[in-house]
Amino acid sequence: MPCPRCPPLPLPLVLLLLLCGHSPLALAIAAGCPTPCTCDDQLVVQCSGRRLTEMPPDIPLATRQLLLSNNRIAELPPLRLNYLADLTYLDCSNNSLAQLSDAAFVNLKKLAYLDLSFNDLEQVDNRTFQPLESLVVLRLTDNPRLRQVPGDAFVANTALQVLDLSRNNLSALEIGALLQLPTLRSVALSGNPWECDCDVEDLCLWMQLQGAKFQDEVSTVCRGPELLSGSRLSEVGMQLRADCHQGLDHWDYLFFFCIGFIIFSGGTLSAWVMGVLMVLYDRYEKKHQGGEEEEEEEGGGDGGSKRGNQGGLESNGDLSKTAL
Repeated sequence: MPCPRCPPLPLPLVLLLLLCGHSPLALAIAAGCPTPCTCDDQLVVQCSGRRLTEMPPDIPLATRQLLLSNNRIAELPPLRLNYLADLTYLDCSNNSLAQLSDAAFVNLKKLAYLDLSFNDLEQVDNRTFQPLESLVVLRLTDNPRLRQVPGDAFVANTALQVLDLSRNNLSALEIGALLQLPTLRSVALSGNPWECDCDVEDLCLWMQLQGAKFQDEVSTVCRGPELLSGSRLSEVGMQLRADCHQGLDHWDYLFFFCIGFIIFSGGTLSAWVMGVLMVLYDRYEKKHQGGEEEEEEEGGGDGGSKRGNQGGLESNGDLSKTAL
């Protein structure tokens, strides 16, 4: 990508670089390196510690690794960042990032390493990391204003193997954020003010079962309540399960009352409907049987009359024969 502030390379230097085995892609990186960064033939753009307040606007499109750490950058502009479709390594640690746009990483399909540590991030949206389908390592440490991570924050990062959430301000974490990562092999959660109550019961039980995945399991401890302060999260899971499921509060009793009332009302209504249907059916049967009996009686009377007529005819015939 040509740089408007950089003069073109002299032709003899270009020929010399080609003879030395440098690729045209590397030449493009060297020619378009933004000020005050440095670039090399490995497609690495080094902008760390340059007192930058914004991301350089003219980073070469072929860049594979971009180092922006130790600056004062407050925003990652999606338009500039998403031009770097071949980016695999992005280090934005130790800056002043307070929030991330949902579109910040939308075109970085090849990004495998992302470091957002030592910033001022307040929240992570469930769509922030969704486009990063190749992400393997995510470091999100030392953001003292980060209080929660959504349960579906990493739902699309099925290749994620290393997740570092240590030294933030997390007091709870939805277990779904970890269960949906099939290749996860290393998790760091230490340095957070964990409240070991019923909200983290599942997390504590999961830590007890998956202890090998936690690189700092020994130092991942409860801040409260006072009775559990200083205890490891991996050691309090069974105690929380016993405490959280042994009794019922007034909301539970209200719930059971409502369910019982609904069941009772439904049963009563069903019995009433069945009773009405049975009475109607019984009346229908009686009426039907009565109709059949009347028809039989009418049929019997007609038959007797016919037989009487036939008998009279036969008697008249006999009398005629006698007279003769």
